[in-house]
Amino acid sequence: MGDWSSGVGGAVWQRALSRMTASFVIDFKTRTSRGLNAFRRGAGAIFLGLALAACTTGSLNPIGTGTSQTATPAAPSGDLIGAGGVKVALLLPASAGGNIGSIAGPLRNAAQLAVQDFQTANIQLIVKDTQGTPAGATAAAEAAVTEGAELIVGPLLGSSVSAVAPVARAANVPVIAFSTDTTVAGPGVYLLSFLPQNDIRRIVSYASSQGRTTMAALLPDNGYGVVVGNAVSEAAAARGVNVTSVERYPANAAGMATPAQGTAATVRAGATAVVLPDGAGALGTLGPLLQRNGVDPLQTKILGSGQWDNPTSQRIPFLAGGWYAAPNPAGWTNFRSRYSSTFGGQPPRIATIPYDAVSLAAALSRGRPGQRYTTSVLTNPSGFAGVDGIFRFTRDGLNQRGLAVLEVTPGGGARVIDPAPTRFAGAGF
Repeated sequence: MGDWSSGVGGAVWQRALSRMTASFVIDFKTRTSRGLNAFRRGAGAIFLGLALAACTTGSLNPIGTGTSQTATPAAPSGDLIGAGGVKVALLLPASAGGNIGSIAGPLRNAAQLAVQDFQTANIQLIVKDTQGTPAGATAAAEAAVTEGAELIVGPLLGSSVSAVAPVARAANVPVIAFSTDTTVAGPGVYLLSFLPQNDIRRIVSYASSQGRTTMAALLPDNGYGVVVGNAVSEAAAARGVNVTSVERYPANAAGMATPAQGTAATVRAGATAVVLPDGAGALGTLGPLLQRNGVDPLQTKILGSGQWDNPTSQRIPFLAGGWYAAPNPAGWTNFRSRYSSTFGGQPPRIATIPYDAVSLAAALSRGRPGQRYTTSVLTNPSGFAGVDGIFRFTRDGLNQRGLAVLEVTPGGGARVIDPAPTRFAGAGF
């Protein structure tokens, strides 16, 4: 399964630690005055809940112990950001062609902004080019490990993450990657991307709390649709929701008519909500098809994912009044403003991911040598807080996020109708 967002501009990113001896919080006082001002405007990252912990034993998963360097590392070469003593690799597809290569510069800018905001942190980013290929990613990871990297941030594409993983595991260096391909995650390889599972869990939970307990799902017939379909089933089972039908449609508009008719029949039979989590291209066709077959969005609640979180989707008339899950927009708005004032231009939506990853690396660099980036620290169930709200990593390499619920407003745009949580409760939320 590939990255269904192609890794570019997408809005399409559980187990408790058994034993700890100590924890401490890194607060915003460690930031520069510029970062502090950003925090006060709500743009700063990693300013809440940075609960770090030391394990009582070394018997946990050895990946990410932070003790990989058994010989004097080579001097870092190439593109460097910062001058601290803790080396963190940043792997980006700088020389790749097309959109993949063009996004590398903005992602590097976001990482640089994080370092600027943590000037007192003891890190140096070693920026390596993956070339957007598995072979390039392998070479970049090998060079980063040789040069003493204690943590790898990136790469972007699922195939590159798969290539980096064995190099990183052999060196006991954890990876915080940007891919949306959940098959490449695993112990020591964590995804900080926007994962649709989080969107679906949140929106199904909220809808059920509002009395929408009988649902239909209309999903794309592709890898993303499979992931979303599984998430719908799991979330529905957890909340006692009855999913009465799941229809799948092909990419071509002509093939969407029959699945839309099937979903409409389910609505007429009593479903009070339809999960419709695709992007604007498909929604522009599916909305009118559903409406022509008798689905009234004023009566049947249309439920979406983070793929609705853009002006194009929100201008589709059929979605007015619909609900979707996404990060609180205030963090992105403030980050975008700060990025633009620093570098010019507009950042891609996923620029907050390397910003948060590097901010986390900077904050954790204050830990003891060998304890900065351990499995127990990175999977702390208390989680962390960044530009896009709270998040935490699970032992299987995925993430959980605290998301808001938004409602599409008539004429376009969206408003928050249920705020994002500010802390995690137990193993789920």
